[in-house]
Amino acid sequence: MSLDIGGRLRYVRLLRNLSQRELAKRAGVTNSTISLIEANRANPSIGALKRILDGLPIGLAEFFALEPERPKKAFYSADELVEIGKGRISYLQVGDRLFGRALQILKERYEPGADTGRVPLVHDGEEGGIILSGRLEVTVDDERRVLGPGDAYYFESRRPHRFRCVGPAPCELVSACTPPTF
Repeated sequence: MSLDIGGRLRYVRLLRNLSQRELAKRAGVTNSTISLIEANRANPSIGALKRILDGLPIGLAEFFALEPERPKKAFYSADELVEIGKGRISYLQVGDRLFGRALQILKERYEPGADTGRVPLVHDGEEGGIILSGRLEVTVDDERRVLGPGDAYYFESRRPHRFRCVGPAPCELVSACTPPTF
């Protein structure tokens, strides 16, 4: 029987309301390390896993004994969306438990000038989104586009990418990512 270490780590990280970036910072590893583990594309040593779990904090025994319930809920009201990122970029997630799920759906809001950072994001999977309002500059590899209401993007997440709100108004969009790696 194979344990879903990546799914467990993502589950515990989200229970603690931490982003991959924040957990990586606390554990002293790169963001891509957390992303690869959560996508089950990297198998950490026990020592490396312990250092990461110390950033949550949760012990190894508790982590391996954890048996998260799989979500059964199908419908979510607006006030049930889970805030997983606060600040100039807001990420509202559909569902509070993604353990065992293959898809993550977010309602995102970028304040004017908000940016995911100068270092491009890279992780396994695919992602896509549709702009609802405002303007979002999306960079994938060396290609850059400014998208407006009704425009969309869809790409393999292994390609370096970055998002930035341009213009005077906030940008809102709905996005999906598989597997859930945010």
